[in-house]
Amino acid sequence: MLRIASLTYHPAATPQPILSNISLELATNQVGLIVGQSGSGKSTLLEILSGFAQWQSGDVHWFSQVLTPDHLQQLSGLVFQFPERHFCGNTILEELRLGHLVLEGDRIAAVLDTVGLGHLDYNTPPHHLSGGQQRRLALAVQLLRQPSLLLLDEPTAGLDWSMRRQVIEVLAQLKKQWTVLVVSHEPEELLTVSDRAWRLTQGHLQELTAAPATFARGEVLP
Repeated sequence: MLRIASLTYHPAATPQPILSNISLELATNQVGLIVGQSGSGKSTLLEILSGFAQWQSGDVHWFSQVLTPDHLQQLSGLVFQFPERHFCGNTILEELRLGHLVLEGDRIAAVLDTVGLGHLDYNTPPHHLSGGQQRRLALAVQLLRQPSLLLLDEPTAGLDWSMRRQVIEVLAQLKKQWTVLVVSHEPEELLTVSDRAWRLTQGHLQELTAAPATFARGEVLP
């Protein structure tokens, strides 16, 4: 279980905190969704939870363990918005092997199957994949690290309807084995696979208390 208690992030260069008194709980094998406009602090929160930024007050827990940024770097796997822009490998196989001294073929096959890419030729260049396939490859890269917590920043941004559905179907499968936290400013389809949802507004977090599926049916988000 992920638990954040009264977390505040206020860099010295900013007049106001970017995140103020953030608290949430997300159980294992659940998908949590944080909704918010650009500039609300969503990506900053993911950077903190991936260990890339140090907060000023509050605690982050994984079950009973209090976590530091170093702990979070080991625990979490972050998929950036538009991760395909950061691919470095010339082939799918090269992309997956980056950062691994030894990587067994069975692990590669299992991870690609998990994200629905097991049918592809490993020698395919990543930039030849569709947008949805590229997002799923970025997920596979993180899954090979075997994180406990998956963090996804705007995973459907810039994709057409069919590609967004591909990504959402993968998310529904991922929560069988992982805890997943997603941030998005376009939440409607993501709400269908979310177990809990929150709105982040100018650094303040509020849980959406109605069932996420209720909002997914087209009702207005509060």
